[in-house]
This record gives sequence, structure tokens and C-alpha cells, in this order.
Amino acid sequence: MRFTSLLHLVTLVALEEAYAALQRQASPGVDGVTWAAYGEGLATRLADLHGRVQNGTYRCQPSKRAWIPKADGSKRPLGIACLEDKIVQQAVSRILTAIYEEDFANFSYGFRPGRSQHQALDALWVGIREREVNWIVDADIQGFFDSIDHEWLMKFLEHRIGDKRILRLLRKWLRAGVSESGEWSRTTVGTPQGAVISPLLANVFLHYALDQWVTWWRNHEASGAVIFVRYADDFVAGFQSQADAQKFLHDLRERVAKFGLRLHPDKTRLIEFGRFASANRAGRGEGRPETFNFLGFTHRCGTRRSDGGFIVLRQSMAKRMGATLHRIGQHLLLHRSLPMDDQGRWLAAAVRGWFGYHAVPGNTSALRAFRDRAIEAWRRALQRRSQTAKVGLSWEVMRRLADRYLPKPCVLHPYPSQRLIVRI
Repeated sequence: MRFTSLLHLVTLVALEEAYAALQRQASPGVDGVTWAAYGEGLATRLADLHGRVQNGTYRCQPSKRAWIPKADGSKRPLGIACLEDKIVQQAVSRILTAIYEEDFANFSYGFRPGRSQHQALDALWVGIREREVNWIVDADIQGFFDSIDHEWLMKFLEHRIGDKRILRLLRKWLRAGVSESGEWSRTTVGTPQGAVISPLLANVFLHYALDQWVTWWRNHEASGAVIFVRYADDFVAGFQSQADAQKFLHDLRERVAKFGLRLHPDKTRLIEFGRFASANRAGRGEGRPETFNFLGFTHRCGTRRSDGGFIVLRQSMAKRMGATLHRIGQHLLLHRSLPMDDQGRWLAAAVRGWFGYHAVPGNTSALRAFRDRAIEAWRRALQRRSQTAKVGLSWEVMRRLADRYLPKPCVLHPYPSQRLIVRI
């Protein structure tokens, strides 16, 4: 079914709700208007915006280019839209989400209401444990958000959206371009990372370009068990037979190339992984099974202490943990003159936030290491203060400080199988 009349759903109330849902402290776009500044005279501003959207005189502005560092030292481009563009995108995104949530595959978890990274991690963990998985295809689409083909994306959208006014809005946002250092440049491919509408458009693109094909391939080409888990453009596939895994990887390259995409040559690989991987590799005189990374965790083949059975071990990725600790250390050095209580409460919030994501079963050693290195970063910052530089700070003193402020390492998440049983 195609929806031929949708723009009337972008009501004044919908724009008010969209404004309220935006991040208050987000950086402004090229117009320099912040969330708080737009809120002055909000009713008049939204009424004017609503009128322009409905009568077709609304014009979007280019995104402001910003760069954010990645864990590997490179930088990721970020597109910051103007506040009015964010408001309209948020309102349209809610309408389209209601449509596409009926279509999206169950193995897709990224940027969807009621779904999270930990649900994707749970599904992968349970899939490897419960299914006959012996091989893993760890794939990465190179520069996905910057490579989305606009024409293909519009064709995909037209499968379900028949309202030409909504399609015209979407095309405007895609073609708005970016502004960097005052210079405007055209965008013919890609969606700006950071735009409100981008995650939904990315999911729509991958739904047609990848998810539907994966479902077909699993039903028609595979000879054994197949699992598939995707979070945005990051996905992992597991296979019972090596032949299936090799054929899937070959066919996958051809499939994504059809839509102007390319698998990253250094981050896409086929590895032996599963309950028999250690024994099979030992029989061939090879080393331990290779590991793979997914959503911030390094996945390893392990054994249970109780009975020696197979288990998937998940440890925090060393590079990402190091990058987070570096940012914490820089913040502590910059604010080393603040009162000790303020520093302790800020560091406690940072450590608690990291634990909130990474405190999964089997990752306690990484939690302890993160806390210890955070304490050391605090110690180095305090030693730069004039009143403590002369005498220094012993580890005994820092331990007492840490015990006063910082949470202790402990597992906060249940085993994935337990959580899946409750949820499904």
C-alpha cells in the first residue's frame, strides 16, 4: 500500500511536539539559532513554519559541517541542520516511522523505537549459542552514510510513500548541501550524519538494499543454519557451513555494489567461530579462533568454568576504552582547579555511564581496568595542582577518594538468554 496523503499530518501540534523532542544543548546550524532562542515567541514562529510547510514555500538550509574524532584517530563528518529543518524533519520522521516499522525486519535494531544496541548484542549472543554457527562474516560498509545513492533512496521511498509533497521535502533535505568555513558544496550522494531524518532514511535504504535480500538469500541459497543481526550499517552474519559463508560474502559484495556501496576491504572478513572452532583449529595445528568486534565489544570463543561448555565472551574494545579514558583525562586536567567534590561527582557520572553500557557478564576485568585507569587519570590531574604537586598523591590516598565517589565494578546486565526470554 502507498500512502498518498501525509503532509496534512504535519500539524501545528506535531511541530510543537517535534520542537520539544529536540536536544536542548545541540549545536546550532548555519543560521546560529539555538533551541532556547527559537523558543522565544515559539507559538508565532511555529505558526509561520507550519504555514510555509503546508503552502510549499518552506526552504531548507544547508547543513553545517563539523568533524568528530573516531577511536582509530580518524574523523567522522557530521552535518548540523538548522533548527527549523530539525523540527520539520522530526515531525516527518515520526510519520514515516509509523509506516516503516510495519515493514522493517526483526533482525534490524538500529535507530528504531523500542530497540537498542543491547538487544542486538543479545540476539547475536543467543544466535551463536543456540544455532549451529561455525563461521562468522563480520562486514562493514565503507562510508555508508556518505555513499547513499539519492536516486535509489527515492525509488525505495516511493514504494510506500505516494505523497509528492512529502517526497519533495525529502529530496530537498538530501540536496541541501553542506556549508564548511562559509563555503557551500553540493551533495549528490549520502545523508548528513547528525540530521534528524538520516537514521530513518538509512534504515529504509538498507531495508530494500540489504535486509530483504538477506531474507531471500537465507530461504533460497543457504544449505544450513544462518543468523543475521544488523544495527544501522554494522552487521554480523553467522553460518553453519563454510561454503554458505563464502558464497554469502561473494554475493553480498555484488549486492551492495548494485546500489553504489562497497564493503570495507580491511574490516570485512570471514572467520571460524563457534562451539567447535577451538577444537577444529587445534586439530589443524592452528592458534585460537579469531575474534570480531560488534557494537563496542570484542567477541571471543570461550568455555564455562562450571562444565567446560562453549560460551561467547564479550570484552570491551580496547581502542574505544582507551579513547574514552583519554577524553576523561583531558577533562580532568582542564578542570583540575575545581573543588575535589565537583571533580569526584563528575568522574563518578562518567564511570557510571560507561559501566551502564559495558557491565555485561564476563566483562568484569575490563570494568576493573577502566576504573583503575580513571583513578590514575584523576591522580595525574590532581598532581598538577599547586597544593598537591609538592607532596604527590599515593595510590592509598587515591583509593580512598575513589571509594568515596566512584561506583564499584559489578555486572549490571543479565545474561542475553535470560533477557531474550523475558522480552520475547
